[in-house]
Amino acid sequence: MDSENKYPTEGFKCWKKAKELRLQYYKNYMQAKEKGGIRWAGNAPSIDAVPYGLGDDVYHLTGEPYGATVAYNKEFARRCHEVVEAKGYARDLCAYMRNYWGSVLLNEFVFGGPFPKPDFMWVLHSCCSHAKWYQEASRIEGGIPYFVIDWSAGMYYKWDEKREDYVVDPNQEHRIQYLVDQMQEGIEWLEDITGREYDDEKLIQAAKNYFESTSLWAEICTLNQAIPAPMDEKTMYSFYVFAALHKAHREVVEFYKELRDEMRDRVARGIAAIPNEKARIMTDIQPPWGFLEIYRYMESYGVVSIGSFYTFTLMGHWEIAEDGTFRPRTTPMEKGIEIRTREDALRLLADWALGLPMAQIFYDHRFKSHIMKKIFTQWKCNGIIMHFNRGCEGLTLGVAENKQALVEAGIPVAYYEGNMGDEREFELATVKEQITAFIESLGLIK
Repeated sequence: MDSENKYPTEGFKCWKKAKELRLQYYKNYMQAKEKGGIRWAGNAPSIDAVPYGLGDDVYHLTGEPYGATVAYNKEFARRCHEVVEAKGYARDLCAYMRNYWGSVLLNEFVFGGPFPKPDFMWVLHSCCSHAKWYQEASRIEGGIPYFVIDWSAGMYYKWDEKREDYVVDPNQEHRIQYLVDQMQEGIEWLEDITGREYDDEKLIQAAKNYFESTSLWAEICTLNQAIPAPMDEKTMYSFYVFAALHKAHREVVEFYKELRDEMRDRVARGIAAIPNEKARIMTDIQPPWGFLEIYRYMESYGVVSIGSFYTFTLMGHWEIAEDGTFRPRTTPMEKGIEIRTREDALRLLADWALGLPMAQIFYDHRFKSHIMKKIFTQWKCNGIIMHFNRGCEGLTLGVAENKQALVEAGIPVAYYEGNMGDEREFELATVKEQITAFIESLGLIK
């Protein structure tokens, strides 16, 4: 073994299964009409448990993972951006949205063939782009019915001066009811546009899957606190995406259980993501998907990224424990709560959706800074690299304030400018120089 390589490493046993599941997800969407099924499109945060009440042959496409996949295919992404800009859309709009619109306008699916047209659109309005994303997509595709649920019910957490930490705001009833009422209306709408009778039992099972998969992902992330880290962030991108694709599907729960168990085994045996781990960093939001090689570049210095605020909390659900630690959120089933009716399921789904940590940053940038400090400490990091991402208006909110708060806390911070989904706004050589300077400031050499 090389003297620099002090830890054993090996590939993930479930890697092949992950690739198969992801491919099958897109195949199911493409072939849904051939099987007499229903197709719908929406955003990754959408409460996808609700449409499962229409039946087992309902398949959907989440826009952000699709936009990221387009971004990884630089040539196709360039063509998407060009056709969108030729239609007069602004270049500074959400990059995922432009990739999606471009794919529709070109009538080309990134996995081959014409773009599969959905029967309806089901959207959770979580940022300034999402509602307009699908409103315009509906228009481009000929007037597809779409339903938007407004998520903007305010902060789920509040600052507690005594604990000097965030705690759940007990005044949640009006927020929960606001979402429940919209979902009830949405179910009636779904029955009307599809002509199908809604099945509450399928909703209840899908809700349970939703809770379990998103809590399991958080548990998987906690296992990366081990030294050496059993998973690097570049690999994490291939696994976190399943909750962004169809978190309410049982196969995602079962896959995450398998991944969780494999992570436990890797920790027990001391299996590392990289064999030469010398320092640990974390990141903040989406990466430049067309340039994930920057993570492998950092690894040449012995630097592993253990994850990020984004990979942990975009789809993972967490809670802040009494001792201040950041831990996986306890599911309703673990609390012994029985879900018997549609109302039970919708109320729990509303509470669960409102508590998503990622959602809080739309209301108060200080929450993100606070949680990033927790992750930095709990996951034993040495520094943070932030992305000033021009491609996402939502998750870049407050990023400069986040950087300032972290620096004031004495945390080594570097940042680079770029775009998650438009490779024309990313300069690889410059970013590598910035990363090199930061890593060397931590005392590491190649």
